[in-house]
Amino acid sequence: MRLLVVEDEKKVASFIKQGLEEEGYAVDVALDGEKGLEMALDRVHDLIILDISLPKMDGLQVLKKLRQQRVNIPVLLLTVRATIEDKVLGLDAGADDYLTKPFAFQELVARVRALMRRRAEPEPALLRVADLLLDPARRSVSRGGEKIELTAKEFALLEYFMRNPGRVLTRTLMIEHVWSYDFDTMTNIVDVYINYLRKKIDGGREPKLIHTVRGVGYVLKAE
Repeated sequence: MRLLVVEDEKKVASFIKQGLEEEGYAVDVALDGEKGLEMALDRVHDLIILDISLPKMDGLQVLKKLRQQRVNIPVLLLTVRATIEDKVLGLDAGADDYLTKPFAFQELVARVRALMRRRAEPEPALLRVADLLLDPARRSVSRGGEKIELTAKEFALLEYFMRNPGRVLTRTLMIEHVWSYDFDTMTNIVDVYINYLRKKIDGGREPKLIHTVRGVGYVLKAE
């Protein structure tokens, strides 16, 4: 899942970005309202975390313009304003949830997950390819009944594969969905993590599930 954080306080933006990336999300950051609106209009994000007090264009203006452009991505507003009237204004402008600063990071993550669940279409609790099972809710992976321990980024990459079985995924697609908007597409980070996954998923097991499509990318399939 790919998130956009629009927050002008660099330390706060960095804190949120780092924490969410540790939870397995790809995170982009905009430091002012105009840039945030521009990035949000690309419609590549699954959720937007939007501060109200922003330079160039405040968060409520950004939100109103997004809804006018029929961008229906869930928006979680962040603000130091705590009055009922302010919350009503934000929700009436099209926000899906509201979190007052300062906040506990665990609450931010919980609200993000709740909004993502609310938006998601019904889907099977478990993702399965051959004897490989991934449980998104419990963030667990097993193959042939044997539990496999993955890092947050390994899990995010495998989940992306398992939501697209049989589809050839390019390195650019994987970077955009698992890392971030401005990540260097020339890096070999994808190949490094594919190697990690192969050792954990395919090492000593048959059939092999992760296949290279030369000159294009990788595909997860049982054939």
